[in-house]
Amino acid sequence: MALFARSPITAVLGPTNTGKTHLAVERMCGHSSGMMGFPLRLLAREVYDRVVGMKGANQVALITGEEKIVPPGARYFLCTAESMPISVGQQAGAAQHSGGGRESAQEGLKDYAFVALDEAQLGSDPERGHVFTDRLLRARGREETMILGSASISRVVKTLVPDAEIIGRPRFSTLSYAGAKKLSRLPKRSAIVAFSAEEVYAVAEMLRRFRGGAAVVMGALSPRTRNAQVQMFLNGEVDYLVATDAIGMGLNLDVAHVAFASLRKFDGRRTRRLTVSEMAQIAGRAGRHHKDGTFGSLGHEDGDAAFTPEEIEAIEAHRFPPVDQLFWRDGTPRTDRLDHLLFDLEQKPERPELRAAPEAVDLAVLKRLADDPLVIERVRGQKQVERLWAACGLPDFQKLGAEHHARTVGRIWRFLSEGTGHIPRDWFAQQIARLDSVQGDIDTLSGRIAATRTWSYIAHRADWLAHPAEMAERTRALEEKLSDALHAALTQRFVDRRTTVLLRDIGQSAANLPVEIEQDGTVCVDGETIGRLDGFRFSVDPATRHQDRKMLLAAAERRLGRILRVKAEELLGAPDTDFALMDEAGQAPGISWQGNAVATLHGGATLLTPEIRLDRALLTLGQDVQKQIGARLTAWFDTQKEKHLLPLTKMVASSQDAEVPAVVRAVFAQLADAGGLIARTDLDSALGHLDKDQRHLLRRAGIDIGVLDIYHPGLLKPGSARWRAALLAARIAKPCLPLPGPGLTLIPAGEKPDQMGARIAGFRGFGEQMLRIDMAERMARTAHEAIAKNEAFTAQSPQIVSLGLSEEAFLQLMRLAGFRPIEAPEEGGPNWVFRGRQKLRPHHHQQNRDKRGPGQGKAQHPSQGKPRGDRAPRPAASSGPAPAGNHAFAGLAELLGRNG
Repeated sequence: MALFARSPITAVLGPTNTGKTHLAVERMCGHSSGMMGFPLRLLAREVYDRVVGMKGANQVALITGEEKIVPPGARYFLCTAESMPISVGQQAGAAQHSGGGRESAQEGLKDYAFVALDEAQLGSDPERGHVFTDRLLRARGREETMILGSASISRVVKTLVPDAEIIGRPRFSTLSYAGAKKLSRLPKRSAIVAFSAEEVYAVAEMLRRFRGGAAVVMGALSPRTRNAQVQMFLNGEVDYLVATDAIGMGLNLDVAHVAFASLRKFDGRRTRRLTVSEMAQIAGRAGRHHKDGTFGSLGHEDGDAAFTPEEIEAIEAHRFPPVDQLFWRDGTPRTDRLDHLLFDLEQKPERPELRAAPEAVDLAVLKRLADDPLVIERVRGQKQVERLWAACGLPDFQKLGAEHHARTVGRIWRFLSEGTGHIPRDWFAQQIARLDSVQGDIDTLSGRIAATRTWSYIAHRADWLAHPAEMAERTRALEEKLSDALHAALTQRFVDRRTTVLLRDIGQSAANLPVEIEQDGTVCVDGETIGRLDGFRFSVDPATRHQDRKMLLAAAERRLGRILRVKAEELLGAPDTDFALMDEAGQAPGISWQGNAVATLHGGATLLTPEIRLDRALLTLGQDVQKQIGARLTAWFDTQKEKHLLPLTKMVASSQDAEVPAVVRAVFAQLADAGGLIARTDLDSALGHLDKDQRHLLRRAGIDIGVLDIYHPGLLKPGSARWRAALLAARIAKPCLPLPGPGLTLIPAGEKPDQMGARIAGFRGFGEQMLRIDMAERMARTAHEAIAKNEAFTAQSPQIVSLGLSEEAFLQLMRLAGFRPIEAPEEGGPNWVFRGRQKLRPHHHQQNRDKRGPGQGKAQHPSQGKPRGDRAPRPAASSGPAPAGNHAFAGLAELLGRNG
């Protein structure tokens, strides 16, 4: 920043790709407020989006002729040069620089800390030069001003703005001449520049025929259409871009080579050869940032697009003839009388560095209207003069010429000068409605967009309509609709990625298509990609046109059969390590081979016997091959079952073992059906009818009968949890749930799917946290041990703190585990008493409990609540007969009937 602190006005000048605009944006964002003027609406929008990302949408404004986004309190303004807000404020003396000798009103830009003007060399442009010259002379920031442009204007800038510090910027990359190339020999990522719509269309048609298509960028396109076409090029959907010189103004494109289809253009008055500076501005689009670029001509070295040796040397060395004069027109004309306005606008500068601007469209329209008797009658006073001049500023978007445009402006002004001073709402709506059609060719749609921009400009003049916001929204929606239709029309006409290659010399026969498979699985037809082969699955490139899909699938199916059979043999002989469980959250459970899906899992007769259904891509193989693959996948699954689900397999075996008591078999069956983990409340009725020896059978099988859950610890391992979750999802035909990471014992509760997945993996929820069930049981046993030792057990106890359990979660765990707090514990003594878990009881038990005497629900002394030797206290047996249907054996009978 010290480099720029020496002077409040800095001119940063240099060739393309020097980072001038990027530097100015960074400088502006370092100030409390700022404004930048750009030559294109598209460029202003691009920088607006960048600054919004840095400062937030509420601090950044966008002002162009057809679009205004001005949040209250906005501090950073991105504008087209013509739309830079002007009011009384800081400025450089316009009268001094014009040499006109007239003391104009001290009107200037708003008081911004930073102001920058981009592409200042456009001051030498006959059509818009006077606008850029006016901003160069008058646009000043309170703390800092930057003038950005070509080094060719350094002399005239130093003369006109003596206080400016000139700083040169070298190009980041090298730009070199690559000679002339035929269209068929152009490298990928090339831009071809032409200077008429007809020439652009012709080149794009040839590229469609020989290279698969091209994106199209012309000045006549709306910003939305241009963005869509450019994005198609940037995304790699096409490798070529055909454009007019519209690409020369700051559009950031990933272009490696620029080819000129011509070096002559019509500038509005005559057809002439491009200047060296214009050539360099366009050629400089090649090689952005630190990537080197090349330029050349299209065709032969002696064609219309051939460069002279002098031009090549000047472009490569970035040496251009200096600009000696800028076009000027009084930027602050008097508006007290119409004749004064006309006089000031035609005033000639006296300084040699400035020359009078050619008559612009707005001045030509004003002259025509000034002769209208109605205008002469109504334009009396400064307000009416200013209103007429504002109406004449309506751009001629349709390029119909001053005569035709003057009739449109005259009608608009008549509305503005009578009645309420507003354009009638119905009339304005009718003009929009006339354009609301997406039918027609490219030129028709382009014409409608140009007309729509006229009404969009009007809608953004706050005092021209009674309801400007409503009409601005309607014109915006219409322009977007037409722009999308134009983008579709351009793509349909100029982009055909494969048809030419697919049908060249072979007609419509798919059998003749030469199909090649690359190492990465890409399937090519004559060098053009048509899709991918991932494992056994062929997928057509999504960019393929619908009418070509069947042909491509037929070609691939015919030619890929041999390769698929080879892949099948590889699968059958593959080691187990090549297969993997597919259990990504949100996807159906399945089996992959070498990272590619080969089968999905579906519900079977039992949890451990799912149906292994081959992927659809394998169904093209013969029945014998399919059976062999099915058998191989089943063998792999059985191996995984023994490795990760052995405890569950043993549960199933025990549930079918006649040597095991029926009531124990029922418990095994229910536990296995739940995946080896079940809440104790779900088995309370069955456990209540097991004697000590029968419980011992469960523990000998490795099953933990906890106070909260019944489970096998081996099934809590990450591999076991993944398989259990996948099999449970397959059984109910649902996608897999997200599971906690390996090694975690405490996790946040998260969303419902996360909670469900964690529960399957062996976690239990306590408020906003979930604790692994073995740790929960360990904490319950630790609480019993503390009571037995007459010690307190709190959320601050080391065991709880080391876990990271919150106080709320700790209290909930204790309550669910059957502990109740002692109302007034002795200091240092136990603070809990074990009362047993609350269980669901039959209705008559609830009534009996209600008849108990008072005081029986109070906390007892810790010695009265000691466990009876089991890991968890055995629930008390129910007294009295249960009614039929609610008896503990009612649910057990069903299990016995099913499992033996």
